[in-house]
Amino acid sequence: MSSAVLSIGSNLGDRLAHLRAAVANLGGAVVAVSPVYQTAPWGPVAQDDYFNAVVLVDDPAVDARGWLDRAWDCERSAGRVRDVRWGPRTLDVDVVAVDQVIQETPDLVLPHPRAHERAFVLVPWLDVAPAAELPGRGPVADLVRALPADELAGVRRRADLRLEVE
Repeated sequence: MSSAVLSIGSNLGDRLAHLRAAVANLGGAVVAVSPVYQTAPWGPVAQDDYFNAVVLVDDPAVDARGWLDRAWDCERSAGRVRDVRWGPRTLDVDVVAVDQVIQETPDLVLPHPRAHERAFVLVPWLDVAPAAELPGRGPVADLVRALPADELAGVRRRADLRLEVE
């Protein structure tokens, strides 16, 4: 079985609809979905806040590269355009981890090289999988505790918004 952790985010258009569409696109592979968080944008480009969540998926027929292809399919379905690095997006789907795989290829680094420093990934992941570990970095709970206060302050749970697993 191939299990993966996907981080999904949107800050253009109907942000919640884009996240819901990504979950629907992943279909029967979805095991669990975190609560939705509103997060400050990360990076040097001024832009609106994101809605973020983490999706846990399993599919015995999908390997690490297959999860990347599925992520890109979700982004294409949402009309994602890659013209500005760290810029606004209709949908961003990152493959954070696949099983305990540690690899580096030209288009996929596992685990995601900056996941350990991003509250918008770690906080939702901790919500949906309290015992989770980021390969090569350790328990997600420890990584969250190590984040700077200002990084954590930019991640706010939105109890009024829900993503459903169908």
